[in-house]
Amino acid sequence: MIEFSGVGQLRSPIVVAAFEGWNDAADASSAAVEHLESAFDATVIGAIDPDDYYDFQVNRPTVSGIDGASRKISWPTTRLSVARLDRGDNDLVLIRGLEPNMRWRGFTEELIEAVHALGSEMVISLGALLADSPHTRPVPISGTAGDPATAARLRLEPSKYEGATGIVGVFAEAC
Repeated sequence: MIEFSGVGQLRSPIVVAAFEGWNDAADASSAAVEHLESAFDATVIGAIDPDDYYDFQVNRPTVSGIDGASRKISWPTTRLSVARLDRGDNDLVLIRGLEPNMRWRGFTEELIEAVHALGSEMVISLGALLADSPHTRPVPISGTAGDPATAARLRLEPSKYEGATGIVGVFAEAC
């Protein structure tokens, strides 16, 4: 279970999630969430304990120096941040991290519990796949929604994709 700190009162939060890995060609989706974190000065409120979900031989922790005397280990994980927006009726909860190496269902359950605990009723998951697209044409963008009313309101076509999926698809299905 994710432990939160410094959350405070959220205004109808909207979750935006992206995961590095298979559904993140050229880091497009994770870079978009990273940009939102920076642009809205988001504050980290929690992180998934990485021990149950990541293979540290695949996604190694990093070490960095602090004040020239001490060292700090940073563990690969998935972090949740809050961006408080000046305008509108919503705050953002930003989820950014690595696609897990194992226990995807447990990972997804932790994120769904967090979404509920933070009071969000809308989740937007981002992904990016490699595609042949000539530079002379617009890049194709697609979207899907979990319910027909939202799909109609946003004019989204139902997904016809069948095949392998990443954590983006598993998380979206759980939402």
